Amino acid sequence: MSNLDQRIDRRGTDSEKWDRYDPDVLPLWVADMDFPSAEPIVQALRERIEHRVFGYTNELRGLREAVLAWLEERHRWKVNAEDIVFLPGVVVGFNLAARAFGAASTEHSSDGRGRGVVIQPPVYPPFLSVGNNAEVPLIVNPLISPPRTVRASIEEPQSTASPERPEHDRYEIDFDHFQACLNQKPSLFLLCNPHNPVGRVYTRPELERMAEECLRRGTLVCSDEIHADLVFSGYQHIPIASLDPEIGQRTITLMAPSKTFNIPSLELAFAVIPNPELRKQFQEARRGLVGEVNLFGMVAARAAYTDGAPWLQEVLQYLEENRAYLRRRIQERLPGIRMNNPEGTYLAWLDCRDLIDRAPEAFTAGTANFFLEHAKVGLNEGKTFGTGGEGHVRLNFACSRSILEAALTRMEGAVDRILG
Repeated sequence: MSNLDQRIDRRGTDSEKWDRYDPDVLPLWVADMDFPSAEPIVQALRERIEHRVFGYTNELRGLREAVLAWLEERHRWKVNAEDIVFLPGVVVGFNLAARAFGAASTEHSSDGRGRGVVIQPPVYPPFLSVGNNAEVPLIVNPLISPPRTVRASIEEPQSTASPERPEHDRYEIDFDHFQACLNQKPSLFLLCNPHNPVGRVYTRPELERMAEECLRRGTLVCSDEIHADLVFSGYQHIPIASLDPEIGQRTITLMAPSKTFNIPSLELAFAVIPNPELRKQFQEARRGLVGEVNLFGMVAARAAYTDGAPWLQEVLQYLEENRAYLRRRIQERLPGIRMNNPEGTYLAWLDCRDLIDRAPEAFTAGTANFFLEHAKVGLNEGKTFGTGGEGHVRLNFACSRSILEAALTRMEGAVDRILG
């Protein structure tokens, strides 16, 4: 049995995921994995704990070098050591970027930037509050959803190497509307790639087009790439800042080991900011508000980036199998629910609108609430992801196969009962 098949009891451990609901609920919501951490991470933490002194610390020796090597090996992206800024989290990072750069006024900005932040919903809920937090307009460029009349094939795609490959079951960028949004002279475009929750891993032509439009209008890019290492076969994550030096000088890239290695509570992320002036402004925005990262986050990150690749490979294979299993079960046994194939992340975005149309009275309290009450399965409510999220739920399949099977069986029973 794979170590990842092991069901670890997380109830009663102050787990946000498992202790939110009653004990009879299977939680497949918040984006952390139920898998045990990589042994090199556990061993590194154990050794540091045995030192028994946890005073104020400098940046860990070798951490920055481990990050640089990981970026070059995994993403073919060579950055300089001084480009890295360590942070407690990616959400902190994009809120800092919005505060530092989202409020530039045309009359004071040498590059002619205006005010506002562009986002592309449905998207990770903290994106939706960035405008209010930074006190700037939030400009919404909704993604184009797959046609409801198209049902994705059960077979897995063989490859997406050709950008011209026709796609009918994936979300696309509305570039005409994107240009209209940028014509409002926003200071910042907040990109999510790989995209949470729709699972897109944007192609080079898509990234190049977004980058070119932003460069043409003087809009900075802040790219949340926290799921960069969680990409499935046939797809490749490309950091938008790696496209060419010019876009790199206009981009703040946010990454972390937290999703990759399932260590979010250790609170370490980093920004890659090649432009020294932008890096200075970003650092000034954190002054007195955002502290340094903690010791154990640094210990875990160094071990992960140095010795965690074999564990990650095993996890990716398991996730890919879970994704295929989930997709088949939904298509074969959950009428009225559609799942586009996520290209990255371990999150499935389920379109329940056909099911809601068939039994609207069952969903008056919300889509996720229906499955919570009638199936005892905890999912994320689609409406919380903004425009285009209505009638959807997000399901986290980074769990043991037995938990995924049990949750789907419960969901099937709930659907069968309302459809008769």
